[in-house]
Amino acid sequence: MNKFILLLIGGASFLFASQSSEMQKYMQQQMQGFKKQKEDFADYKKKELEAFNAYKEAQMKAYEEYKKELEAYWKNPKLSTKKEWVEYSKDKKTRSDVDFANNKITVETVAKSKKEALKKLRHTLAKVTTIDTKHAIENDPLEQRLAKIKKPPSVVDAPIDPKPILAPVIFKKPPSKKKLKKFVVSHVNTKTIQAKPSPKVKGAFVYKVVVNLPKNATYKRSKLYLNEAKENAARQKLPLSLVFAIMHTESSFNPKATSHIPAYGLMQIVPHTAGVDSYKYLYRVKKIPSSRYLYNSKNNIKLGSAYLHILYYSYLRHIKNPQSRLYCAIAAYNTGAGNVAWAFTHTYNPKKAAKIINNLTPQQVYDRLLKDLKYDEPKHYLKRVTKRMQIYHKIYEG
Repeated sequence: MNKFILLLIGGASFLFASQSSEMQKYMQQQMQGFKKQKEDFADYKKKELEAFNAYKEAQMKAYEEYKKELEAYWKNPKLSTKKEWVEYSKDKKTRSDVDFANNKITVETVAKSKKEALKKLRHTLAKVTTIDTKHAIENDPLEQRLAKIKKPPSVVDAPIDPKPILAPVIFKKPPSKKKLKKFVVSHVNTKTIQAKPSPKVKGAFVYKVVVNLPKNATYKRSKLYLNEAKENAARQKLPLSLVFAIMHTESSFNPKATSHIPAYGLMQIVPHTAGVDSYKYLYRVKKIPSSRYLYNSKNNIKLGSAYLHILYYSYLRHIKNPQSRLYCAIAAYNTGAGNVAWAFTHTYNPKKAAKIINNLTPQQVYDRLLKDLKYDEPKHYLKRVTKRMQIYHKIYEG
């Protein structure tokens, strides 16, 4: 009997030892599997980042090459900025420059005679005053080059919406050919053309005309985006006046706004930072919006409003007073939540800064931001946006 029990115990011990050994092997395999998955994911993220950086470099190379080609005809080969939409003809000898901040159009051409210049300037002015965003981008020689650059899988693209740019600002209704011709001839004629010798092309002159847009042009342009701004402000629980004030301050309602950061469109979205955060918040997937995606006004306002929501309701959620939090969100849209925190704590921790902010009045918070923000740009930005919020509140919410 004792022998049987000993045999039973010995057998059980062997079985448990065997099971334990099998379990250890299984756990080791699982750990190796997890480690492999982690390594594969890290490798994937690395390759994804490398692909996006290569894409950005290819874009910058295209910009620089195009700018160098323009130098053959232009002493100052301007490209589009946040508040200027600059476009060249295919032969690069004619350009239009819409200055949205100062409400004026400048059209220039390099030509050998005034007769040749008149024809080119009139054609270009007619085009720039009536074209929509879709055709403006599709017909732009630089944008055509950029579109040929292969996008990595992480970049999401979208078609451009054919929204008018200047026509509703200049004309009460879409102009007939006769009315458009009358407008163009009245602004481009022998009396209005300025000419000076070309510093680049021998025997040629640079001919120029400047056309002032109506005084209320900025307000009229804002109306083009009213429906989209209203919809997204409501969806993201934001004041409509804030969305408009940000758009005005970022781009003066230039749908082709482009900055060196780079940032794109009406609300100047930086693709790999605010663009990624906003897209993930909206669609639950991590993607980088392309420049074309952001030139689409619907997409731009949707992502810009979403980013304001993230700042106000997430990154700065520990600030209790709504007005204090609003001031901080406005500054953060320009400089980041970390830099806002730095103004109060000299650290980049918004939660830590909130403890100090919560002991201040909104006016004290505003004054502290103007005094202690790290850079001058966000200080000016905060002033402009808060002032413009009052204007757009009267226009659209009052």
